[in-house]
Amino acid sequence: MPLIFVNYRTNDEEATATLVDRELSRVFGDESVFRASKSIGPGSRFPQELLTAARRSSVLLAVIGPRWLEVGGSGGRSPLEAEDDWTRREIHEALETGAVVIPLLVGGAKRLRHEDLPAEIGDLADCQYRRLNHRNADADLMGLADDLVRLLPELAAAARNNGYQAPSARLAEDRDDGTDDAGGSRVRAGVIKHRQRGGIGNLNGDFSGTFVSEPQGPVHTGSGHLYQAREQHLGPRISSDGGAVNYVADNHGSVNQREDRNGRPEDGQR
Repeated sequence: MPLIFVNYRTNDEEATATLVDRELSRVFGDESVFRASKSIGPGSRFPQELLTAARRSSVLLAVIGPRWLEVGGSGGRSPLEAEDDWTRREIHEALETGAVVIPLLVGGAKRLRHEDLPAEIGDLADCQYRRLNHRNADADLMGLADDLVRLLPELAAAARNNGYQAPSARLAEDRDDGTDDAGGSRVRAGVIKHRQRGGIGNLNGDFSGTFVSEPQGPVHTGSGHLYQAREQHLGPRISSDGGAVNYVADNHGSVNQREDRNGRPEDGQR
């Protein structure tokens, strides 16, 4: 069984490593993804299990956050230099066995440099990395899964068995569901050959927004109330006999026109 090994440092993006494990397990199956705290059972020999899994891995994902290289301890050394640093040892085993090693830079983590790394894992700086931003985690993790499918046919087969769809198939499905590329709703219309009065007229292709054809009465697409008046004017108008003053609002309030006792319109704006 092809294996994805999730490598991470304690106290640096442990929660992200769990998130990566869960998403990739959903796509490829739980048995295809190794993460130490999940995959090593009680009573197992920790060092042996870790090294065996690293050697068997087809892909190692090195989850790297801002504290991955943080200097600590009394000696002021990088944790990578410690003899018992399992993060370094797992990466070394994967590089030695020819696994695909992908640095997964989380948040503001910087790209690795050769001078930051011990010689035995110096090649990690040359490995093409991917980024994971928590604000865009769903899309970034799905993109990572797509990368793994393209890289390894064995993983592609496992993904298909779990219902995985290629990006082109997902896009086509979104379009069929009436969702556009930006995630908004959309209506698809074929050619309507007859003419419909008082509603939506002739349409062909995609459309969105409000369409009105041949309106026969008041039309209002704002947020307020609409009252029909006998006459409408773009501003105040005083009649020749000094009587009515008429207003037209901007459809964000209410307009009401009343008549006085003699049947003449009077100002009724409120």
